[in-house]
Amino acid sequence: MSSLERGLKNPTLSKVDELCEIMQVHPLTLLALTYGLDAKGTDKLLARVQRELADLQAIAKD
Repeated sequence: MSSLERGLKNPTLSKVDELCEIMQVHPLTLLALTYGLDAKGTDKLLARVQRELADLQAIAKD
């Protein structure tokens, strides 16, 4: 864990999933915290993700 925190290793998606299972959080929660960095940034990030998902879903329907 400390080598991940110090940026010495990059986890695979399966490792992130395993870690989140142990932490009892959804993988997107961990990623949102990583990219959002704080509550205000996380709110902005989640709003952006919602917009992008809606756009992608609209494109998929066309």
